[in-house]
Amino acid sequence: MSSDASGANARSASLEAGPLGYLALGLTLLAFGLLQTGVLHGTGVADAAGLAHIVGGIALFVAGLWQFRSGDGFTGTAFTGLGAFWATWAAGLGHLGGKNAAGLFLLLWALLAISLALASWQSSGLVGRGVYGLLALALVVDMVGTFDGSHGLVKTAGWLAAVAGLLSWYWATAALTNSGWGRDALPVK
Repeated sequence: MSSDASGANARSASLEAGPLGYLALGLTLLAFGLLQTGVLHGTGVADAAGLAHIVGGIALFVAGLWQFRSGDGFTGTAFTGLGAFWATWAAGLGHLGGKNAAGLFLLLWALLAISLALASWQSSGLVGRGVYGLLALALVVDMVGTFDGSHGLVKTAGWLAAVAGLLSWYWATAALTNSGWGRDALPVK
């Protein structure tokens, strides 16, 4: 490979927004999940609305557009789709019209997450599959708990979302650390 080609590859790799997107997704899922579990007394999932709108919605959406620009269709789709859902959730919080409307919204969000989980099987490593698989599971459990009015299922969904958030945060941290150190300091596969 010529030095021009290797320089172009290094420049294109540095232009990826994957770490930003996974960091935004991870922090938003972690906050949403922990607030949904009720472990932080005096707070609720609505307290995550600002974070969900700016970090989960706008930053994730922008990272997705950035990924599309760099030629990564899967991550671009994942980040823009999830960013749009986070922004919609934050903007519509409290205005969903009851448990059936909230359950339908969760069903639609779960369908996106299931599509991402299935698509990630060939395009992502183990951590990526874990993030999207746990997100899909969390949304399905949350949807069932919302339709059924089961606080136990909703809390379980919160824990699943928090673990998905931790995995996403880890992936971003590993990607940033490994690129900065020039070697695999933290495993991601």
